[in-house]
Amino acid sequence: MKNVDKILEIEALTENLTKHFANNNLLKVKVLYFISQYENLSVSMIIDKLGIKKSNFALMTKELERTGLVVSKQGEIDKRCRLMALTESGKAQLGAFMESLNAFFPENNTQVENALETLSTFLNKKL
Repeated sequence: MKNVDKILEIEALTENLTKHFANNNLLKVKVLYFISQYENLSVSMIIDKLGIKKSNFALMTKELERTGLVVSKQGEIDKRCRLMALTESGKAQLGAFMESLNAFFPENNTQVENALETLSTFLNKKL
C-alpha cells in the first residue's frame, strides 16, 4: 500500500471514529476544538487550520454563538479582525466529547503515540 493510500485510509477511519463520538456533528466538534486550541487567533487563521470555506465557518459559529458555546470579539490590534473563544458551556461540551474519545483509547500505547506525533509533526511542516 502506497503512502497516499495509507493517508486516505487513515483520514477516512479517523473521520468515521470521531463522527461517531460527535453524534454525527463532526464539523461542530472540529470548530469547537480548533477554537479551543487557537483561542485569540483570527477567524481566518482558524479557517485555514480547519480547511473549510469561510461561509461554512460563519454559519457554524453563528449557531455556536446563538447557543452560547462560543463568543467572538473584535481584535485589539486590528479592529477588522474577529477573535473566537469558547464559553464555559462550549468547554464542557468539547470536554465531554474528548472524554468519550479518550475512553475509547484507555491504554497508553507508546507505539501509537510515537506514530501519531511523527505524523502530526510531518503534516504541520507540510501544511
